[in-house]
Amino acid sequence: MKILSAVDGSIYTAKAVDFLIARFNWFKELPEFHVLYVQEPIPEGRAKAALGTAAVENYYREVAEAVLLPHQDLLRSKGISFKAGYVVGEVAEQIHAYTERHQIDMVVMGAHGHGALKNLIMGSVATKVIARSSVPVLLIR
Repeated sequence: MKILSAVDGSIYTAKAVDFLIARFNWFKELPEFHVLYVQEPIPEGRAKAALGTAAVENYYREVAEAVLLPHQDLLRSKGISFKAGYVVGEVAEQIHAYTERHQIDMVVMGAHGHGALKNLIMGSVATKVIARSSVPVLLIR
């Protein structure tokens, strides 16, 4: 079984990773564990043009490392092997693409719970992931 934990640096995604680690004994064999951070792209325009491609790529990498590091440290401390990575793009779309590309069997993610009004106006990442997913999605709150 391949499990993807989509993380964003929030307490909610930390809880999701903790939840999953605490329940690894549910599995007959340890799953292949993936940790993914998806970063929204910097808007096209003057700022991006002024910074240059190398600076933007460096920024993406530094932010991703900061988000992924606590999860990587926790997994290593528990002796759990994993694959970690980051991509840049629309979050739900990239989670779906990663799931398809790596043949993930289940997605686990934290749910922020911003409220019904905000979700009505903007939609939530969790809702978008569920709508696109062809595999089970476990939301932890």
